[in-house]
Amino acid sequence: METGLYSQKPVQKDSYTFLVQTEEGDLNKDKRDDKVVLTIDLKDETRPLTVQIFLTQPDHKHKLVVSSTKLIESEYPKDKNGQHNGNTIPDFIIEDGNLIMLTDINSRKSRYEFRYKQNNFELIKISRVIWDGKNTTSETEIDLLTKTKVEFDQELGSDKILNKKVRKIKMDILPKIQDLSFSDLEEY
Repeated sequence: METGLYSQKPVQKDSYTFLVQTEEGDLNKDKRDDKVVLTIDLKDETRPLTVQIFLTQPDHKHKLVVSSTKLIESEYPKDKNGQHNGNTIPDFIIEDGNLIMLTDINSRKSRYEFRYKQNNFELIKISRVIWDGKNTTSETEIDLLTKTKVEFDQELGSDKILNKKVRKIKMDILPKIQDLSFSDLEEY
């Protein structure tokens, strides 16, 4: 007697199980609250993070439209040999219909603004500030819609702008959130 046995490879369950943050707000201007979910994979020793964006459908169900594991650096990147990356986990907020990601990487605070357009989340603005540890901040404001980059210094407690430089930047198409990595964002 012969018996045929068939086996299936076990399906890898989603290991991004630790919820870090949930943010709700209308991202596509349809008057329904959408959802941004940030989770971490505790099974992976590098502790990677994933950002997922869900749009609420007319039937009130959430549809996943973006999922990225590249946007945020792992907490313990392989190139640091088990050491923490030294940075905080970014915060996400929804403001005026746009998705905002706030980071603090190597003491440089950055704000990345994404808009929803034609089924994509496009990076439209970046602003950064770094404090010199004394009395001055250096600030950068990049507007990808107007293709301008403004850099200036400012003394703490003063409205006076120092060393202001304005220049045009080349940008043919706006970067999409799912195509960006944390290192891409740091290059702007």
